[in-house]
Amino acid sequence: MPPFEIRPAQFDDLETLVEYNCRLAEETEDKRLDLLTISAGVNAVLADSTKGRYFVACHQDRLVGQLMHTREYSDWRNGHIWWLQSVYVHPEFRRQGVFRLLYERLLSEAASDPNVVGLRLYV
Repeated sequence: MPPFEIRPAQFDDLETLVEYNCRLAEETEDKRLDLLTISAGVNAVLADSTKGRYFVACHQDRLVGQLMHTREYSDWRNGHIWWLQSVYVHPEFRRQGVFRLLYERLLSEAASDPNVVGLRLYV
């Protein structure tokens, strides 16, 4: 398995995040996303972490995977559930543990926040 760096997404990642979201919609729903809308949506998340957060996996200087999480408050559990969304791994890097590393990073952050009571994957 090649070495992967997992880090929070940055504004410099916008173009690739948009591309990967478009690929995800095409692969999973045979849907073409409007580039202006998805660009504005990804930019909004990068600008305001209360809307969500992206994490990316990089190999050398190439972004090869992503996931976003959003928050939902659960009155039943008196805490936040983090929803995993917009999960995408470039086809060249699938089956190499990229998603697992992204998930483990998010799980580690969730475990260190006493307000997080669960993780859920939106599929």
